[in-house]
Amino acid sequence: MSTDEARLLLAAKLFETGKRSLGQAAKLADYSKPTFIELLGKMEIPVINYPAEELEQEINL
Repeated sequence: MSTDEARLLLAAKLFETGKRSLGQAAKLADYSKPTFIELLGKMEIPVINYPAEELEQEINL
C-alpha cells in the first residue's frame, strides 16, 4: 500500500466517523473536495448523513 493510498483511507475513515469534516479530510488526503467526494462514493461512504425519519418528514410536507 502506498503512502497516498494509506492517507486516503485514513482521511475517509476519519470523515466517516465524524472526527474530521469533509474539507479537513479532503485536505488530509491531499484531494480537492469534489475529487474526495467522488472517491468516497467509490468506497460507498455517504457524504450526506440524513436520518430516515427526517427524510420522511421532509417528503410528507
